[in-house]
Amino acid sequence: MNPPDAITHRLYQIAGPIILANLATPLLGMVDTAVIGQLGETHLLGALALGAMIFNLVFWGFGFLRMGTTALVAQAKGRADPTAIRNHLSRSLLLAVFLGVLLCLLQQPIASLIFSTTGASPGVEAAAATYYQIRIWGAPLHLMLLAMMGYLLGQQASRYVLILQLILNLTNILLDLIFVVLLEWSVEGVAAATLIAEAVTLIAGFWILGHHFKFFSGAFNPAQILELKAIKALFRVNRDIMIRTLCLIFAFAWFTDQGARLGDLSLAANLILMQFVTFSAFFIDGFAIASESIMGEAHGKRDRHAANDIIRAAFFNGGLLALLLSVALFFLSPGIMQLLTSSPTVINEATEFSLWMVATPLISFAAYIYDGLFIGATKTAEMRTAMVVSLLVYLLAWRLTQSFENHGLWLALMIYYVARAVSLGYYQRRLYEFLDQDVKTTEK
Repeated sequence: MNPPDAITHRLYQIAGPIILANLATPLLGMVDTAVIGQLGETHLLGALALGAMIFNLVFWGFGFLRMGTTALVAQAKGRADPTAIRNHLSRSLLLAVFLGVLLCLLQQPIASLIFSTTGASPGVEAAAATYYQIRIWGAPLHLMLLAMMGYLLGQQASRYVLILQLILNLTNILLDLIFVVLLEWSVEGVAAATLIAEAVTLIAGFWILGHHFKFFSGAFNPAQILELKAIKALFRVNRDIMIRTLCLIFAFAWFTDQGARLGDLSLAANLILMQFVTFSAFFIDGFAIASESIMGEAHGKRDRHAANDIIRAAFFNGGLLALLLSVALFFLSPGIMQLLTSSPTVINEATEFSLWMVATPLISFAAYIYDGLFIGATKTAEMRTAMVVSLLVYLLAWRLTQSFENHGLWLALMIYYVARAVSLGYYQRRLYEFLDQDVKTTEK
């Protein structure tokens, strides 16, 4: 049964700018890879992969600043409560500053812990350490941007998210070309480009908040913003999202590290293939993020029918998009690989494992859609439990397939995607039970 036209229209209206914004992120990863890949040194590609893994580990753990803010703002929007919307963003920004400064202060212990657990070669680790030492200073900027984009998505103002993402990535790409291609700064140039681009984008974001949303108009109420009950509620929502996100980060960090243990060539080939995986994931994630906002609004309104409609629309359109992406990757990826690296050895290695990459959209899309729906409904405990179970299944799968080396690693990753979808699907009925419980509580 197809979803109603009205909810499908809303889904595309919100998801369209998000998809375009998301496309810019893997595009930046491809440019980073291309400018380093053209230097012709395999260990630098490995260093870029390791550096990206480190900041996925460091920054993605705080993804709740985006997801939690989106859900809370969307629900407040559904209740037509502008004061709550304003206060949610204020709390998230303050939390982002605190956590970002803490990361800067703890940068050396964090680096020691991470690099002591990696299995990369000394040359890869040395270059990755240089990348880390530059990018870590952008932690407060990056986390504030997460909170800011969460607010915009909760307001269903995805066009402004697109604007900020374009500013971030175009600035970053321009500086990549200047620092790496012209000035030959290698991985240092990639890190510096990202740091400066985040600062420029944050300034633009504050201008959007003030000019288009009147966020700075009127007096702030510190008593409301710092209210203990509200802060506890924020942490309750974010706690399980953070655990879920840390498990997700660990899964992909494990994939990168296990690839590194198979050798620099496997690490570099997997980096190339993961650019396509990231591309397809961020594309599908447009529907998942739009679903967060619509589900959150339905939750705020306590509208069961709207929740049911968005579930159907998200899966129908997400599945269709996944099919189109797999077909496109099958035909287009060989040519694009030539642009990502000048090393024939790396291209040949990546080609051997490319069918895993082609299959990824079809295998993974359900997990992404479920994530968006559960975040919007703030069913975070179920998300946490499902992710922990899926991670254990993934690690067991790799243990059983390890003898197949890189093929086994990719097979374990596919099993992980399936486990995420199945475990969240087990809890799907609770999306409705949660909404019904809200209605009953209100009626009493």
